[in-house]
Amino acid sequence: MDESTSAAGSTQDRTTIAPGVLVTIARETALAMPGVTGMAPVPGGVNRLFRRGLGDGVRITVVDGSASVDLYLVLGRESNVRQVSRAVQHEVARAMQEMVGMPVDRVDVHIEDIDFAAPVS
Repeated sequence: MDESTSAAGSTQDRTTIAPGVLVTIARETALAMPGVTGMAPVPGGVNRLFRRGLGDGVRITVVDGSASVDLYLVLGRESNVRQVSRAVQHEVARAMQEMVGMPVDRVDVHIEDIDFAAPVS
């Protein structure tokens, strides 16, 4: 993501956000949500081995300055899947917007597993 501003039309200042920053924001926000016990690997073929961040349970695509986020989550056994999923969607979109100013088109949550070994809170 690049942001450009012009001061008196003479110079352009630029802030560049590395893709890993977006992955970290999405992952850490999701993991902080009650009911989420972990991230699952992003499914895919051979191409996934060469793409950064896919092992972190997060896939982010940026098109025209807007992000689309896919999260692959493991939930605790007592979690309400619908409530946790919606809360994660809301919080990840909010965090990305507030922290880097990037609009989020969508946050898709994929529940990959239920962790029955996680302690009940």
